[in-house]
Amino acid sequence: MAAIEVEGLRRTYKTSTGTIRRKSKLIEAVRGIDFQVGEGELFGLLGPNGAGKTTTIKMLITLLIPTAGKARVLGLDVVEDAREVRKRIGYVFGGERGVYERLSGYDNLRYFAELYGVPPREQRSRIELLLEMVGLKGREHERAEGYSRGMKQRLHVARGLLHDPDVVFLDEPTIGLDPVGARELRATISTLVEAGKTVLLTTHYMFEADALCDRIAVIDKGLIVSEGTPGELKQAVAAGSVVEVEVFGLPEGCVERVRAVAGVRSVSVEEREQAQILIVQTGADVELTHAILGTLDGASVGRVARREPTLEDAYVALVSE
Repeated sequence: MAAIEVEGLRRTYKTSTGTIRRKSKLIEAVRGIDFQVGEGELFGLLGPNGAGKTTTIKMLITLLIPTAGKARVLGLDVVEDAREVRKRIGYVFGGERGVYERLSGYDNLRYFAELYGVPPREQRSRIELLLEMVGLKGREHERAEGYSRGMKQRLHVARGLLHDPDVVFLDEPTIGLDPVGARELRATISTLVEAGKTVLLTTHYMFEADALCDRIAVIDKGLIVSEGTPGELKQAVAAGSVVEVEVFGLPEGCVERVRAVAGVRSVSVEEREQAQILIVQTGADVELTHAILGTLDGASVGRVARREPTLEDAYVALVSE
């Protein structure tokens, strides 16, 4: 049995536009998606802002009712069996909200253990185990207001596991963390799968998805545009190469001109402090560097490099189509 089953899932919002004459408008946040997550699998759901990732998770954790379609968690319908679903899932979101700053880490967990209905005789041993798992042992009696952002995020993970859920939803858990904190949290996430949990993860960090996920679904504009292992997604752009051009002051209309070059598959721009990096995916057997530079109309160009595609390149190609 799949731990998570999604069939034709849709979610439509009604909103309004205009200031004087307001008109109602329907927004299709999720437009009919299908996927399954096996037991003990770490499944990644990737997509740009507004693609429908968080809306999908909110339907799966029973915070939103689907407009159409079906979703089951551990065989339980998320609408008809919502109460039972909540007992068997954990939810961890990115950011610092959800922690009581003036309580210690231990008291935070003890408070939430009461809310989650953890039997009193099991609370102490379970909290001790979770503190060890997330790397907060020895700091648990300090006030949470003195914790770093990474420590607070690990406390979130411990809170989401207090009732020993079978399925854990992680919604951008490493967002805003420094590299050390993010690395520590990724190590914690890996231990969840080792402990037999099923994990659904959303993230904007491609290297993170590549390192952690068994399989990945890419969602864009409410639709799943690709699904497979990280290796399978990278294979989709493996028969090609990537040209990176550092540009100081990108000329207007430059991206459109580069896209029009024969042999170019996709184009994206990465902002840096003093420059922009033009990332161009091309076919494997073509040399387009001179053609790309010819579209820059005399702009100041720095480093130019050619490399093999990564998972991030595959993702950009998928969501840029």
